[in-house]
Amino acid sequence: MALAYDNAIQRLIDAFAHLPGIGPKGAQRIAFYLLSASDEESGNLAEAITEMRQKVRFCDICGNVCETSPCPICADPRRDHGVICVIEEPKDVMSIERTHEYHGVYHVLGGAINPMANVGPNDLSIPKLLERLKDDSVKEIILALDPNIEGEATTTYLSRLLAPLGLAVTRLASGLPVGSDLEYADEITLGRALAGRRAV
Repeated sequence: MALAYDNAIQRLIDAFAHLPGIGPKGAQRIAFYLLSASDEESGNLAEAITEMRQKVRFCDICGNVCETSPCPICADPRRDHGVICVIEEPKDVMSIERTHEYHGVYHVLGGAINPMANVGPNDLSIPKLLERLKDDSVKEIILALDPNIEGEATTTYLSRLLAPLGLAVTRLASGLPVGSDLEYADEITLGRALAGRRAV
């Protein structure tokens, strides 16, 4: 099958199409936008990608993205280092930070247990988490993993692994989102909302 465009533009479209959340049409739109963009705008994009690849690394303590290790969160003495929030990916840090409710530190697993994708416990940074727990100052582990099958499997595995250590192991509450209707809630969400009910 012949390519729709000459090599350079097709190569760019293909490169964008491999990115998560961008399909073939979106990739084509971005490529053609960049084709008509100024040299400065396209140059800034290329420089930003190059700079990110050169400077950004993972924190040696928690696994979050940073330019210097330890990351600003791990290095902040104002954070509560006795509480560790376990998350799947570095992007989850910003989701929790936006709430302005959490003041502890993080541990990024680098994914979740997923037998279908051949991802087991040994493929995650669980040993590094256990190493951090040798510090007697850690009092609580919050499991903040995605509420899907892989996240649930990982949460179950970690809760069993951590139970003998005598730490408080908690997980994020789950239930009905604000503004939703009961009739549209699935059984699992509604069941968790009932199980996690609290006094008013």
